Amino acid sequence: MGLSEDSDLQPILFGLFLFMYLITVLGNLLIILIIRSDSQLHSPMYFFLSNISLADMCFISTTVPKMITDIQTHSRVISYVGCLTQMSLFLFFGCMEDMLLTVMAYDRFVAICQPLHYPVIMNSHFCVFLVLVSFLFSIVDSQLHNLIALHFLYFKDVEIGNFFCDPSQLLSLTCFDSFTNNIVMYFAGVIFGFLPISAILFSYYKIISSINRIPSSGGKSKAFSTCGSHLLVVCLFYGTAIGEYLGSAVSSSPRKAVVSSVMYTMVTPMLNPFIYSLRNRDIQSALWRVHRRST
Repeated sequence: MGLSEDSDLQPILFGLFLFMYLITVLGNLLIILIIRSDSQLHSPMYFFLSNISLADMCFISTTVPKMITDIQTHSRVISYVGCLTQMSLFLFFGCMEDMLLTVMAYDRFVAICQPLHYPVIMNSHFCVFLVLVSFLFSIVDSQLHNLIALHFLYFKDVEIGNFFCDPSQLLSLTCFDSFTNNIVMYFAGVIFGFLPISAILFSYYKIISSINRIPSSGGKSKAFSTCGSHLLVVCLFYGTAIGEYLGSAVSSSPRKAVVSSVMYTMVTPMLNPFIYSLRNRDIQSALWRVHRRST
């Protein structure tokens, strides 16, 4: 159904979302290139950050290019296979960011609560292993939803009240057994939603407890500064995601669901590079070093 029926608003929406998409891709790509090119950023925290930036680029690319094309061509049709593919990729990269944020919380927990063991625990092999586990969990999550979606009857002219194949709306159209559908959905929600949030909250509970035992205010400030960017991104990611699904559950207005989807799918990935670059002194220093070398 798209974003708006107003024909005069279409050029404005096209320019706005194209600008947001380019800013998101270029911002995350810049962070990846900075981390790869600066040897001082070759640490576990920035290794995970580069993977989150890659997930953000892919996440927004699953929905926004199709939406921009629809605005330009005045067509909102998507094929059956294309819709299932978009839903699968949307879930995969969204879950990937979810898992990587959990991994980064664990990384900060080890760095602050067990600093002497940090180089041994967070070695390069273990970091790659954590990313691979996040990758596999994301595949399982997307395929669990596909197992339900593939039981759809093949039918045409179905309206989806959003600008992309929203999994929550798409799965409500299923002709599969509702009891089995709910069991799979609750299982996926616990494994890929509740457990990561619980792990992040537990990590920060331990982190805050350790920081409070630091005697000097300078040491506390330094410890908090290493977690500030990550904690802000976590709040933004889960805040918009929870707000979207709670809003869609409470309100029956399709327009409100579309607005919350824009926040979750576009605004959050766009803001992440700014949060990490503006609040992180290491990234700022690396940008300055690259600028000096290039000039």
